[in-house]
Amino acid sequence: MTSAVRQETLNLLEDLLKRAKAGGASSADAVLSDSQSLSVNRRLGKPEALRRSEEAEIGLRVLVGKKQAIVSSSDRSAEALAQMAERAVAMAKCVPEDQFAGIADPSEIAKSFPDLDLYDAAELAVDKMTAMADTAEGAARAVKGVTNSEGAECTVSRETVYYAASNGFAGAFSSSGFSLSVSVIAGEDTGMETDYDFDSAAFLKDMKDPALIGRNAGERAVKALNPRKGPTKKLPVVFDRRVSGGLIGSLSGAISGTSVARGTTFLKDKMGEKIFADGITVVDDPFMKRGLRSHPFDAEGIAPQKRNIIDNGVLTGWLLDLSSARQLKLKTTGNASRSASSPPSPKPSNFYMLAGNETVEELIGDVEEGFLVTQMMGSGGNMVTGDYSRGARGFWIEKGKIAYPVSEMTIAGNMKDMWKNLAAANDLEFKTGVDAPTLRIEGMTIAGS
Repeated sequence: MTSAVRQETLNLLEDLLKRAKAGGASSADAVLSDSQSLSVNRRLGKPEALRRSEEAEIGLRVLVGKKQAIVSSSDRSAEALAQMAERAVAMAKCVPEDQFAGIADPSEIAKSFPDLDLYDAAELAVDKMTAMADTAEGAARAVKGVTNSEGAECTVSRETVYYAASNGFAGAFSSSGFSLSVSVIAGEDTGMETDYDFDSAAFLKDMKDPALIGRNAGERAVKALNPRKGPTKKLPVVFDRRVSGGLIGSLSGAISGTSVARGTTFLKDKMGEKIFADGITVVDDPFMKRGLRSHPFDAEGIAPQKRNIIDNGVLTGWLLDLSSARQLKLKTTGNASRSASSPPSPKPSNFYMLAGNETVEELIGDVEEGFLVTQMMGSGGNMVTGDYSRGARGFWIEKGKIAYPVSEMTIAGNMKDMWKNLAAANDLEFKTGVDAPTLRIEGMTIAGS
């Protein structure tokens, strides 16, 4: 079994579209998501929670000329679908026109769908999930210096997404996800520190050993004990790969077609310019086999594209859906995403920075004094100005070596300067869908004591 797609569900959407057209819609599209998840939470070897959920939501978007409305429901009965179509058309007739709204032209829609190997039908029983969580937590608690646990969680999720439109498009794909996380506490009283580790994958057999995940969490918590406040200086900052993905997450927000069209991003006039250091490449890849954000078509039925968004430091393009592409007089890049209750908007797929050539040790090796960030707090970057400021903790670097843990720190800079002074290590892992290797940025402001 490689998919959970049901033809009768696609037929349901096509019937809904026919109802909308018969009711007066000039065009329409519909999305349906069937999802299931199971989570097992354990703490100190005992059950904390067992959560099982099943969700199914239908979203219908209709257009009457350039007037657009969206309704959603979880009721699949014929009566409910008829009411959805009637209500959506009535709503669309009452709203202002949106000159950029509209579904894809038939010439634009995807005609074939690649097999991306996204669905693992392997059953993971509750007792097996419990064993994985207990193994991870047990390995973490076995690390000398670990004194308590915040628990471990094992989750299995599956989703099938259906999309159909009155332009003739109809498609669906299934995906699965497995994750395991553990968080523990080291130290006593006011000297306690918390740290964690996790893994996630589309296929169960691609998951790391639960004992390794637990051991990593325990060792990280112990290493963080007895932190100091570092000095306030302008120095190199090294972002551990657990947090480095946030930097390119900020990039994806700054190149969203919606933000560019509105002029609310500091990159709005930087197309074709070098905004990163030499040798830096950032990829948007919807076709990654077993990728956590892979998809054969986007939420408007458009075939997506694998692109180097940053190519040797140069910004090559935006993330576009149909609406933002029309506003910018460009073609969509197939990056539309939507929920049942919202219109499409641009979103990256598997978004990652290619690894560099240096090991993490080499990247840190010539840092005379600096800050290795392993955890961050706060919201991050301002997309209008590019200003960046985060609370952080991690380790102080002296003479190319880790010297001591630090906490209650702040790092600040402007992303335009940060990206131009960035170097990447060779330790890229795909764990979240927005990933980067360990990164070093020269000359950031560090504030401590």
